[in-house]
Amino acid sequence: MMTSKTNSEDWQQFFIATNLLVLGYNAWVGYLNGERGAVICSLNNPLMGVTGETFRSHFVPRSRLAPFLNAWLLAPDTAILQNHHINGHILQAADTYNPSKDIILLLESGREVTLFYLRNLPISPLQCYEQICKGWEEFQPQSTRLNEENLRCN
Repeated sequence: MMTSKTNSEDWQQFFIATNLLVLGYNAWVGYLNGERGAVICSLNNPLMGVTGETFRSHFVPRSRLAPFLNAWLLAPDTAILQNHHINGHILQAADTYNPSKDIILLLESGREVTLFYLRNLPISPLQCYEQICKGWEEFQPQSTRLNEENLRCN
């Protein structure tokens, strides 16, 4: 018999496996901008496009992670560091993970946010970045392809 927790874990693992290239790419681009941090992915309010449903995802650098979590979780400014065990754990994970091998992911779905410390990945964040950069044109609309200044891959 499957429980709702098992179903929840199953879809989350499937989501991560299906979107690992994008998650790894976001993690590496964020790290290239100067510091460790976390990939934030919201499945609330997905966007519909030509290729189907997409999700919002961005990298929050460690220096902005505490204020971001405070605002996101509606906590007082200092509560994240003093009272919330999970928030402290997120900050510690962001301080100690290996950006060349691991990804810190916060996955929002409905009213729940789940922390994933992704280790021993089948493909590193750098490899995700390289693969997406190699096929960047495939991911861009025709109008964007004409303007190479918009490309993040250099």
